Amino acid sequence: MPLLESDFYGFQKLLTPRQQESVHAVREFMEREVRPIADDYWERAECPVHLFRPFAEIGTMGAGWKETSTLESSAVHRGWIGMELARVDSSFCTFIGVSSGLAMTSIALGGSDQQRAQWLPQLADGSMIGAFGLTEPLAGSDTARGMRTTATRKGDTWVLNGAKRWIGNATFADVVVIWAKDTADDRVKGFIVRQGTPGFSATKIERKQSLRIVQNADITLENVEVAETDRLQKIDSFRDLAKVLRITRDGVAWQALGTMIGAYEAALKYVGQREQFGRPIASFQLVQDKMATAIANITASFGLCVRVSQMGDEGTQRDEHAAMAKSFVTTRMRETVALCREVVGGNGITLDYGVARFFADAEAVYTFEGTKDMNQLIVARSVTGHSAFV
Repeated sequence: MPLLESDFYGFQKLLTPRQQESVHAVREFMEREVRPIADDYWERAECPVHLFRPFAEIGTMGAGWKETSTLESSAVHRGWIGMELARVDSSFCTFIGVSSGLAMTSIALGGSDQQRAQWLPQLADGSMIGAFGLTEPLAGSDTARGMRTTATRKGDTWVLNGAKRWIGNATFADVVVIWAKDTADDRVKGFIVRQGTPGFSATKIERKQSLRIVQNADITLENVEVAETDRLQKIDSFRDLAKVLRITRDGVAWQALGTMIGAYEAALKYVGQREQFGRPIASFQLVQDKMATAIANITASFGLCVRVSQMGDEGTQRDEHAAMAKSFVTTRMRETVALCREVVGGNGITLDYGVARFFADAEAVYTFEGTKDMNQLIVARSVTGHSAFV
């Protein structure tokens, strides 16, 4: 399987032949099905939900769990899949990742054996779409302490009340994992809420300028009743939830890598074709400097993504490792998409030249799964031994 032009050090060779086959299948799907429509759907702020099931047929969703794995996977392989999605469309990566990443990981880590058997296969084969309800209108970085959504047990039923914001897929997801504080012990618990449950409503957030394909929503929970059998049985604190976030945070690093690769590939094509003063602008020193910086950022980010995923497989990855990857790679992404926008000049602000969508989408990827500042504090707490958190 050929390497990407942007894989300057040949990291793809770390994947097994079977893993490379699955990556190739994803790459072909994205080029055939997503790239031709991505700009149009992005401009209309609509999601190509019809592609969810066909993508699931490739067999890479749920690759990390025994109930749904179709090949011998690894965290590097799964991260690489996310990168392949994002290098064509970061919105599509988010759309798939919310269901197969956040929602599935919540159930896989927090659910009982019975819950895993019930939900994971349906999420993996595309017969169900999942969402993940953590962030709230007044609680983002301080979710651990500031969560206001509550869960009150009444016999074998829980009653949920509160609100969530920025919840991807929520307007059409079949199930949403909702995180709430137990009013009895003030500890965070997770609940599987089915779409259509009385008291549950999801309203699309309009006028976004980033990840426009993703259908983020405001969720309102008014006396939503959830059976005890739909409470995630292995979640009993925010610390348990943090295990989910650790896994998905390094996935966002891979997504950021794919986003900057998408911008880089478009810019590289452009500078080779665009002529000024009688020659391609790729021959100009200032353009070459920007492209050299971009490929160096990509290569360094590849190294961090690969290693943090390997640590996940080894069982040595800690919060600060995932936080460093997310912070560093998203920062390099932001710089890289800006450099790519610069070399495309005025054309860089239109969808027609392949950079503008990545430039805009990078802003959301830079922020979600913990801002740079919060992730920097997690890393600094580890290396200094002092916490700056209140």
